[in-house]
Parts: sequence; structure tokens; C-alpha cells
Amino acid sequence: MVHLPDRAARIRRQANPPGAVHRRTLVSALAAWGLGTQAAAAPSRAFQPVSAAPAAPGLLLRDALGREVRLPAPAQRIVTIFSSNTELVSALGLAGRIVGVEDYTRYPPEVLGLPKVGGRLGFSVDAVVAQRPDLVIVTPARQAAHQLVAPMERIGVPIVVLLSRSLAEVVDNLRLVARATGVPDRGQALAAALEARLQRVDAATAGAPRPRALLITGRMGNGMLLVARPDTYTGEAVVRAGARHALPGLGTLAQVSPEAALAADPDLLLFAGTQAALDELLRLPGWRDARAVRRQRALTVSRAEFLIPGPRTITGVETLARQIAALRAGGLA
Repeated sequence: MVHLPDRAARIRRQANPPGAVHRRTLVSALAAWGLGTQAAAAPSRAFQPVSAAPAAPGLLLRDALGREVRLPAPAQRIVTIFSSNTELVSALGLAGRIVGVEDYTRYPPEVLGLPKVGGRLGFSVDAVVAQRPDLVIVTPARQAAHQLVAPMERIGVPIVVLLSRSLAEVVDNLRLVARATGVPDRGQALAAALEARLQRVDAATAGAPRPRALLITGRMGNGMLLVARPDTYTGEAVVRAGARHALPGLGTLAQVSPEAALAADPDLLLFAGTQAALDELLRLPGWRDARAVRRQRALTVSRAEFLIPGPRTITGVETLARQIAALRAGGLA
């Protein structure tokens, strides 16, 4: 693991390396998105798509933090930090170009044997560099951007930061990765197909009654529940599937007490996980009396589809939309 020198001292000592974004710019950009030192950020209400800058010698890209990233040629050796970025590359048919992943990446199967470059406890600059990448793709969670962006810039390894604050941004990330890897037409075709699928769901749910839904994404050791907030891609997925939020006023915190969840008394209870895990929750006091449970409207949804932003998220929206339509046909208000 490379130990970076004190940030303030480094800023005083170093001038901007040619073509690199200064560390202050990265920190300011992260702070502007509310990321700071947090593992996850509240999304911006106004979607600003990650876009590609006009063509220049090589490839000139602009990432989610507004950084310009230049690649001399389409990336052939890619380190993807976090499952979502691995899935973007793989969805383009380029899993064979991935040379390193983080510890908790489980999909697709082709990447399971690849070298690991870090995980919950941090990320190793040495491990990343050992894979000789010509592109690193990272998301600002678990300190990954803070630990990797400045070192990669300093040694001249292109690194792109992606965010997934909305479904539109998830799809646009696919376009950017496609351009970075030299397959822009493939990326555009796949992105357009995903957008068309979402539009078909929108058409099918237009004008239909929308049940009040609560999506529980996890349970904490202190008893608190993690739930999908409205202004996130996961929260948007629930709405696009034909529901509305039972707790629409949630702010930046995704934690609620079981009492608050029960008081919301949703028409539809969604749980991201296994049926066994949902059953364990429902055995706790109060849940059997909840409206959604009494009316057999407690459903599981796929964690991979709702908690990893990528093409599979669109499949999750379609699946949930069909489930809600079936419940609506059976008398769901």
C-alpha cells in the first residue's frame, strides 16, 4: 500500500503535473457533490450527464467531477473499482479487458479470478499499478476516489470518476465507458436500448394508481433500517416501476427506525435481499400487523438489480413493474 504524504505539505511542495488535475480541484469537486469523506453522497436534483469532450489527439473525456481525462488510445487494460463499473465494461462485451477489480465484485463470472486491488479497508495504489492499467474507473465510495485519483494522476495513469445519481446518469456512464474503450457505437446502441425499455415501462404505468412503497435495502446492527431515498437512482427505479414513496421526505440520510417504517404503513413493502432475510425481519415485533404484510404485499427485489447501478437495474425496474401490475390487477389501491 502506498502511503501518501500529508495533503497540505504535498500541495505546498508540488506544482501541477502536466495534464493532471490538481489535488485541490479533486477535493473541491468532491466537496461540491457533498462527498467529502463520506462513503456515499446525496444526489444532485438536477441531472448533469457525464459527457465526452470534443475529440482531441487521443481521447479527451470529462468525468462526473468535471475533470478532463485524456487517453492516448482506447483503453485495453482496465481496473474497475466497484461492481457497478465492472458491469459497465462487461455489458459492452469487454470483460476480457478488465485486469483488476475490488474485493466484493461478484459479477460477471469471467472476472472472479482477477487480481484484487482493495476493498472495504481501502485500496492499494501498488496493487492497481501492478496490473499495468491504461484506465482506472472508480466511484467515490469507501474513500476510493481520495485514495486513488491523486496517485494515478501523479504517475500518469488515466482515471475516470463516475457517479450514479439517476437512471439517466447510469445509462450515460455506459456511453462514456464505451467511448473510453473505443466502442462508442456499441455503447450508444446499448444505451438507446436500455432507454427504450424504460420508456415502455413508463408507458405501461402512465395513469395507473401508484401504491405507496417502502424499499428496505439493509438492516444495521443497531436496529435501524436502510431504505431507498427518493432522490437516488434506486428510489427513481421504484417510481419508474409504478410506485410512489411511502416516506417521501427523507433527506440525505437513508436510515430510519423500524417504528418510522411501520408508522408509514406502506401499501407495498419491498426488501432488497433474500426471502429468508425478509422473513427474519417480519418476525420482529409489529411487522405482522403492517398493512403490506397482512395483505401479502411484501416482496423481495434483487440486490444486484437495485443496489448496483448498471444495465441490470433496468431489468429490476421491468420486473418490479410487472409485480406491481399483477397486484394492481388483484385490487391493489
